[in-house]
Amino acid sequence: MEISISKELSELIPGFKLGIIQYRNITVGESPQMVKGRLQLFQESIFFDLEDKNVTDLEGIKEWRSIFKTTGKDPNRYRHSAEALYRRVQKQNYLSSVQSAIDLNNFFSLQYQVPIGIYDADKLEGNIEIRIGQAGEEYLGLNGRSNSLENLIVSVDTKGPFGSPFVDSDRAPVTPETRNALQIVYHRPSLSSEEAGKLTKSLMDMFIQIHGGEGYFEVIGRK
Repeated sequence: MEISISKELSELIPGFKLGIIQYRNITVGESPQMVKGRLQLFQESIFFDLEDKNVTDLEGIKEWRSIFKTTGKDPNRYRHSAEALYRRVQKQNYLSSVQSAIDLNNFFSLQYQVPIGIYDADKLEGNIEIRIGQAGEEYLGLNGRSNSLENLIVSVDTKGPFGSPFVDSDRAPVTPETRNALQIVYHRPSLSSEEAGKLTKSLMDMFIQIHGGEGYFEVIGRK
């Protein structure tokens, strides 16, 4: 499976880069107490940090709002997934444990202040391109609604779009039956490729520690 970024997207967003992690032979299940505890404590820490500031003041949140605006999507109507998580925490509507893969995804999305997607790789077909959504493209999202993908950044395989930093489709979610997975970290363009690599590897190492199996990571996009 090869993953690429469209020329249009690379030219529109200088420094656009992604952390790509491919996992094999993982075991997804209930989160260990360590993960549940860290997720809860981190959310409580974020809540207190946000008492005297706005979510949109946070650098990672602000940068990804700017990306949505640049591609032509109103960030006030279409909030990227990391901002949506932060707004939940700000209201003390804390994320409860779902399962190990989702919990870690949420934890690192909060920590890095960027959207992160994770998908069952066996439900994807062919190579993958990350590009800007076209007029008329849509899919049923994990939010239970049909979502217009026009002007959103989307991940597309030979079947069509399946993921976005706004909300993922319901086509390839990671479940306890998942054995192979693809994770996409939508790094801040201002981050250096070296730092993006360190963050991507840190996420991968923790994921493998919890789920077993093996992983391979790379950072793609402009430096």
